[in-house]
Amino acid sequence: MAEIDDIRNMNDQDLEENLDSIQKDLMNLRFRTATMQLTDTNAVKRTQRKIARIMTVIREREISESSL
Repeated sequence: MAEIDDIRNMNDQDLEENLDSIQKDLMNLRFRTATMQLTDTNAVKRTQRKIARIMTVIREREISESSL
């Protein structure tokens, strides 16, 4: 639960930069999986969950801004 609190404390620009970075990491993990170089098979799932958390916080902020 601490991770989502850390994400919520970031500003919008940091969220976007972090999202771009993590998406690049996910792409690299997928390449490593395809070439059988990835030893930690759970890394892809954890990275996808990080992306989902960040996108959720971004969407929450969009909804809260539009309701004002």
